[in-house]
Amino acid sequence: MRIKMDLPRLLLLLITINSFPQHLQAQQTTVDSSVYDRLAELEKQVAYKKPGEDHFMVVGLATFGFVTNKTTITSNGASQVSKTNSLADADHYEFSPMLLWRHGQKFLLEFEPSFDGNSLGVNWADISYFAAPGLIIRAGYLVIPFGTYNKRFAAGWIDKLPTDPAGVADLPPGSDFGVEVEGGLPLGNMKWNYDISVTNGMQLLPDGEIQGAGIVDNNKNKTITARLGLLPFSNSSLEIGLSGLYGTVGDDNSPLQGRKSGMYALDLNYVKLFNPILLNIKGQYNYIHIDNQNYVNPNDSSSYSFDNNSSSGFAQLSIRASGSRNKLIKNLEAAFRLGNFTTPKNSLWGQKSNLVEAGMLYWLNWRTVLKFGYLSNKVTSTTLGDQGTHTKSGSFFLQFSIEL
Repeated sequence: MRIKMDLPRLLLLLITINSFPQHLQAQQTTVDSSVYDRLAELEKQVAYKKPGEDHFMVVGLATFGFVTNKTTITSNGASQVSKTNSLADADHYEFSPMLLWRHGQKFLLEFEPSFDGNSLGVNWADISYFAAPGLIIRAGYLVIPFGTYNKRFAAGWIDKLPTDPAGVADLPPGSDFGVEVEGGLPLGNMKWNYDISVTNGMQLLPDGEIQGAGIVDNNKNKTITARLGLLPFSNSSLEIGLSGLYGTVGDDNSPLQGRKSGMYALDLNYVKLFNPILLNIKGQYNYIHIDNQNYVNPNDSSSYSFDNNSSSGFAQLSIRASGSRNKLIKNLEAAFRLGNFTTPKNSLWGQKSNLVEAGMLYWLNWRTVLKFGYLSNKVTSTTLGDQGTHTKSGSFFLQFSIEL
């Protein structure tokens, strides 16, 4: 059937059809404009960083260098000499980017992986809650508050010399899984700070040495570590700290069950400008006691015992003419350190080490330093069945350290 339509109706239909798409287009433009406005507002909110909101930062450190070493071992009147050298200093090379994420004004997440040339590990990974002025609560894989070296001075661009003090940096293990509370408050004209942690603790090995227990505790007891620091001068130039650690180290359901460890540390840090000389003195002494236990000699399966006491410490002095007008002189710093590390006599790892280290630093800027150093180490063996062996070593270092 054909549709019949007169001219007026046809004109009206054409006008309607012509105007209908324009109406739709106008309506669609209105909708799109509203959507675009909302998207633009969301983009502004995402891009705009309000004070106290989330913030991400990457810092960390890197250390690279060269070392050459000569070692002489003397036993029963016979000597053996060996020489080595290493580009990148395999013993002290480190690349450790630290990731910081601030979540609001109260939370801070820290994660520092580390590559030392041989393996990839983690220095620490924790969450801090800033509960109140003078009170921080932390949880995760954290640096235990034993002494000050591991927590404050171990970074390559902070340490004045290329090496870590023997026995101080690794006994006890620097990091552990647990919770921590720290802070500080005024004390009249003085100041004081505190740092307390509860962690999984350490594990006693079959030869009497200790290592970190790891993420799964080896017994039902936890280790408590605490440090109390006092700054007696109003200018905070001197800090004296006392630390203690106590915990069970023996594995449950083993011959070592119930064995405990008590550790103590005394530290000192003094920094004072006697214009134009900046004087910097640091020191730490560690003492470690582990309950006595009968051990099995792997050489002949005999039973033996020893007083499982170890000690380590260092005293360090550095001077820098930071007030000099000469650019070269003001960027130079001389450092000197004495160290001692004594492990249990008649153990399978007994020794007495005396270390002397000296170095010269050149500061490229406040966080970038080039170091040249020499370390002399004299070791006398007190190992069961091998007493009297003497080892002398001398090492030259050239090291570059930077905070990222």
